[in-house]
Amino acid sequence: MTHEFPSRLRFDDALAIVREVGARHRLETETVPLRHCHGRALAADVVAPIALPPFDNSAMDGFAVRHADLAGEGVWLALAGEQFAGVATGQPVATGQCLRITTGAPMPRGADTVVIKEDAKVSGDTVWIPGGIARGAHVRAAGEDVTAGDTVLHAGERLSPARVSLAASLGLPALTVSRRPTVAVFTSGDELVEPGLPLQPGQIHDSNRELLMGLLRAEGLEPTAWPRLPDEPRQVEVALRDAACAFDLVITCGAVSAGEKDHIPDVLQRFGEVHFWKVMMKPGMPLLFGSMDRCRFLGLPGNPVSVLATWLALGRPLVDAMQGLEESRPSWRARLAAPIEKPHARREFQRARLSASDDGVLWADPNPATGSNRLRAVADSNALIVVPEGPQSLAAGSAVEVLVYA
Repeated sequence: MTHEFPSRLRFDDALAIVREVGARHRLETETVPLRHCHGRALAADVVAPIALPPFDNSAMDGFAVRHADLAGEGVWLALAGEQFAGVATGQPVATGQCLRITTGAPMPRGADTVVIKEDAKVSGDTVWIPGGIARGAHVRAAGEDVTAGDTVLHAGERLSPARVSLAASLGLPALTVSRRPTVAVFTSGDELVEPGLPLQPGQIHDSNRELLMGLLRAEGLEPTAWPRLPDEPRQVEVALRDAACAFDLVITCGAVSAGEKDHIPDVLQRFGEVHFWKVMMKPGMPLLFGSMDRCRFLGLPGNPVSVLATWLALGRPLVDAMQGLEESRPSWRARLAAPIEKPHARREFQRARLSASDDGVLWADPNPATGSNRLRAVADSNALIVVPEGPQSLAAGSAVEVLVYA
């Protein structure tokens, strides 16, 4: 049975479908310890159970004083004791007194200002405090960073190290996050040989597996590499259907075009649902996206540059949507270091090296190698220039969107 499905979509339409399907099949949530939260998608708002700081404390090593005792060019105060971080002694500061204090220590009752150690002078049991000290100097007020009851983290955000650290500072041992997708990776083609094995005439080493596995790991995923798919339809069918029963996402490289050995689109049409096949983009036009059993299915073209471009442009948005990530990835703009001429209608992704000039301008230098098989050009670059649909004549210095590899 032949299924009807969208073909040769505009890139923006394909991206919208990827996001909609991914969101519709959002993965379930789980509560995990903070050490396993890094890079995950937060699934529930975090409300602060305590204030930060939880108490008034010193921002510096020095002396806790009553500002009302400070006058003129300076004053001698009696050193009445000490207050170190980690324990509240409860000793107050009376008129004419000061306490030695360390960074992070709670402010003693009666004190409202800290004089840093370097500005004071100790002589026996007295301390010289110079004039000109501002009231409240070097004091961190309770709740100045976070008030108890504040919503400090929001569902749909990616948990960066700083956000996980904030949760830790609030005393939270675990967070509710979306489960990360399980991913099966296939490369295909009788011509592929594992690196390290000798090549026979007509064979090439399999580079796409390492490329895709690395891209997935960079997203915090733990992909499983399956054996290479041969150019035999029954074996392709069995392998893909087995993987579709066990994984959230199946990604293939190659065998998705219209050649006699390209069996993957037929398998997806017969045993799953095709959301679209072929996108108006270069490289990567024969991209296949669909669903089979419990999993989403992403069939990437076989050329390595196409694998990179389709993953960055459409694969990452898919796994973001599956995890409920609503926070947009950083959007980069740069100026072209050289002109670009594009005569065709498709959106194009050109390899480039980003660098910043001394005046703070980000420049994108296009790589002259344009073939989708030119892997060295990928290795020599660190970003893709996004050239809009339609014929384009972009002069050097033009501002363009760029997709950074990392």
